[in-house]
Amino acid sequence: MTAIAVTIAGSDSGGGAGVQADLKSFSANGVYGASVLTALTAQNTLGVSAIHDVPPAFVRAQMDAVYSDLKVNATKIGMLSSVEIIEAVAGGLEALDTGPVVLDPVMVAASGDPLLVDSAVSSLISVLVPLADVITPNLHEAARMLETEIAANETEMLSQAENLLRLGCKSVLLKGGHGTGEESADLFFDAVGNAIWLHAERIQTNNTHGTGCTLSSAIAAELAKGSDLEGATRAAKKYIHAAISAADQLEIGAGHGPVHHFYRFWSM
Repeated sequence: MTAIAVTIAGSDSGGGAGVQADLKSFSANGVYGASVLTALTAQNTLGVSAIHDVPPAFVRAQMDAVYSDLKVNATKIGMLSSVEIIEAVAGGLEALDTGPVVLDPVMVAASGDPLLVDSAVSSLISVLVPLADVITPNLHEAARMLETEIAANETEMLSQAENLLRLGCKSVLLKGGHGTGEESADLFFDAVGNAIWLHAERIQTNNTHGTGCTLSSAIAAELAKGSDLEGATRAAKKYIHAAISAADQLEIGAGHGPVHHFYRFWSM
């Protein structure tokens, strides 16, 4: 059987993040990708200039169409910009056979532009987080979800991961890419108390657009192929580190360029 993953997220017209990054990540990791669009963004490497939400009923219609026909093995959820869209997606998750759910609580673009309004944060936490097998917040998103300060060290990251797990998800990958130091440390924490640190050398590059989308969709791809959560997270961490390491091989735009999703296949 062909492994299939679905991304439920916003479109990035610049191609570096959102649904476009997810589909590239699925393909690069050997999985067929399908999509449900939640928003259209007018976006490039310099920033987001406009957002057009997809009507919630049409978001659900896309979900019904995809899941009724395709045998989906995993689902990744990204940008959901309104309470109504969050509720529509949650209703679909409860009614359809989605496979394991990876929730990336996208709140701000790499350029700093907001992608989730304040009124939707509490809905995301109460409605969607309990349906997720793993959530993948970065340090800023975790602090916003917990209404606290950004974790400054690994001790504070562990404390925040524990608090995030109490919101109802099955596991947490707290990403440390926005931290400081020579290494980027991510923390995988699950319901039985396993705390697994994933360290990698911090890559000095300006081309990190779509990093979070790419990592979470790589996790979904590995889950779709049958990996457990820990194995999927480890494999996805290796993939995103290599994709960031190769990012400067690409010359895309004048701002934050994308990671190199297809570093394994392109000869530059």
